[in-house]
Amino acid sequence: MIQIQNLFRDVFDNPGLVVTGSTTANDVPGWDSLIMINLVFAMENEFNVKFALGEIPELNNVRKMAALIQKKQEPVS
Repeated sequence: MIQIQNLFRDVFDNPGLVVTGSTTANDVPGWDSLIMINLVFAMENEFNVKFALGEIPELNNVRKMAALIQKKQEPVS
């Protein structure tokens, strides 16, 4: 969660921003569709994952973001 916290701080250019698992766009001033695109690109780069276009609308809180990142990083069996 610390990596996601730092990523949010970078994208929002707010070193004091605190996010939790339940944080949504409604909780963070300035979180709009453009910021969401920046967040998705930043997450893909930071965690070396790729999101499908259909997955992006599901990323409506930090917990779901973290869970999907973790799922994508699991080895395929």
